[in-house]
Amino acid sequence: MSDAPILLEMRSITKEFPGVKALSDVNLVVRAGEIHAICGENGAGKSTLMKVLSGVYPFGTYEGDIVYQGSETRFADIRASERAGIVIIHQELALIPELSITENIFLGNEPRKRGAIDWKSAQRQARELLARVGLREDPDTLIKDIGVGKQQLVEIAKAFAKDVKLLILDEPTAALNEADSRHLLDLLRGFRERGITSIIISHKLNEIEAIADQITILRDGRTVETLDVKADGVDEDRIVRGMVGRELSSRFPDHTPKIGEVFFEVRDWNVRHPVSAERQVCKNESFVVRRGEIVGFAGLMGAGRTELAMSVFGRSYGVWESGTIIKDGKEIVLRTVADAIAHGLAYVSEDRKAIGLNLLDDIKTSTVSAKLSKITKRGVLDEVAEYKAAESYRKELRTKAPTVDEGVSKLSGGNQQKVVLAKWMFTDPDLLILDEPTRGIDVGAKYEIYGIIQRLADQGKGVIVISSELPELIGLCDRIYTVFEGQITGDIPRQDADPETLMKQMTSTKKMQTR
Repeated sequence: MSDAPILLEMRSITKEFPGVKALSDVNLVVRAGEIHAICGENGAGKSTLMKVLSGVYPFGTYEGDIVYQGSETRFADIRASERAGIVIIHQELALIPELSITENIFLGNEPRKRGAIDWKSAQRQARELLARVGLREDPDTLIKDIGVGKQQLVEIAKAFAKDVKLLILDEPTAALNEADSRHLLDLLRGFRERGITSIIISHKLNEIEAIADQITILRDGRTVETLDVKADGVDEDRIVRGMVGRELSSRFPDHTPKIGEVFFEVRDWNVRHPVSAERQVCKNESFVVRRGEIVGFAGLMGAGRTELAMSVFGRSYGVWESGTIIKDGKEIVLRTVADAIAHGLAYVSEDRKAIGLNLLDDIKTSTVSAKLSKITKRGVLDEVAEYKAAESYRKELRTKAPTVDEGVSKLSGGNQQKVVLAKWMFTDPDLLILDEPTRGIDVGAKYEIYGIIQRLADQGKGVIVISSELPELIGLCDRIYTVFEGQITGDIPRQDADPETLMKQMTSTKKMQTR
């Protein structure tokens, strides 16, 4: 691959925002037909660099040069880069749920005949494009009716409709299960064999190690190094060292749990799907949490982990049928989210941007939003108390932001996650439910969040962690429940937890003995 011609060269790219230098003299060289990974901690400048390349940040808003296919380019907008064959697929997919696959693929790029949209041609081309990405789906299917993995493939098919030469994927597998992730990576390998160049941004270092030819590492908006994966013998530890600037001897902070008595219990919990009443998503599920305990929930996508958590948190998902919640020895009834908060529960959603945060708010507003009663007097907000609370959590969680007046939309994913954690810590919960708390964030930020979770447990709180990453659950949790098709199938202590045991219980209705 090192003998292949250079397709792209970004030279001395510098990009500033008010008060922040996001990129400083960054250099990137990508050769034709390779898979080039860009790694770095949240806020390192990875996505900003790709937005410069793709025209999201047009020429004139940055310093430096972009040389593409041997010529200097000055993209005025994203359409200009797409005409040159550069297509970017963002982490938040740009699809319209209420439109069909065909309509999404050709949106703004519809084939025409005698001045009108030629839908027959569009459908025929859509079928051909879907076949290229291995998606067997009717082109008339609405986007809202297919899963995230298939939506990702629709985005790639959309890129091929624009005659892509350089495909940029920003966190393409962040929201995918293992099977969909493997399929996507195999697809990229197939593209490489056909001479298509890809740039991939990902925090899943095992995937980067497996698929990339070259890896460029950014740190604090600067280029650190570019590694040849095969020639340099690159492994995950080597990538981590480049990203954080030091050896990370363990992915998890050392921790000695201080586990107390059971204080929270769910018994025989039954919930039906909010739309399909015949579908039961929680089937007689029971579990307990002890004070100071970190409890994991493992399951394949669609197993019902999130549905269980949300339905317990004030019946915020589905139609509750039956079941009992006991806290501190007394039965409690949580009919609403307000009830759940009042009884000391907190829930950090897996989708921090759509549910966890209002992206129009600043840090201080977000921090206090779940329990305004703490800082109001006679219905009037105490702005001094609001600022002090937000600033205290900013320092405690080491959130990277100039002030708490900064908009949360301007923060990196890891720092947004810290704001969500601060928001719920502000409510003084006894039980904190964390749904995919480290999705889409880098290894350094993960380490910090693991430390926060452990400190909360050490304060005597109970913590539930839902995660699709088995190594994360095994490394962080004191005990792990497995879930399969809306049923709890296992209750496994940390010392007995390994990927094989967990996977066996995640794919079977046969229950292990509860401990």
